[in-house]
Amino acid sequence: MTWIAPEVDRDRAPVVADERSMLDAWLDFHRQTLLSKCTGLTAEQLRTASVEPSNMTLLGLVRHSAENERWWFRQQFAGLDLPYLYYTQEQRDRDFEDVAAADPEADLAIFHEEIELVRQTVAGRSLDETFVGTKGRDISLRWVYLHMIEEYARHNGHADLIRERIDGTTGE
Repeated sequence: MTWIAPEVDRDRAPVVADERSMLDAWLDFHRQTLLSKCTGLTAEQLRTASVEPSNMTLLGLVRHSAENERWWFRQQFAGLDLPYLYYTQEQRDRDFEDVAAADPEADLAIFHEEIELVRQTVAGRSLDETFVGTKGRDISLRWVYLHMIEEYARHNGHADLIRERIDGTTGE
């Protein structure tokens, strides 16, 4: 039996809420949007590049997003000493470059696990908490949320185009 990426329910972000609830909801909406672009596709389709010479695939976007979740929330904000998921010194774009033999089911599980671990990491933490970033500047948790929402929004546009190229499916 052929594995197929599962369906995803997308929750709409509220239009009236406190700041933290709104940021959490918009970030979840964009996470779910990326996953919805994968819904119903086979492993091979998820590994399909958009158009040459680009190596961007839906699976690569999922892997890249999991890496970014870990990097910004857990490694940078929380200061946890964790290994990278895909990145190596020799292959910095491995999240995109090494998908031909990747297991999409396992990579989607990693994505979901990373999101859950991020939720645990930021629970009860103030948006005003800061850490010193790699360039020596103070960065707030609020900035990380906004950056991740921006990151997903940009990549979800890529995902729209990749999905349309794969099977003609369009949508928001």
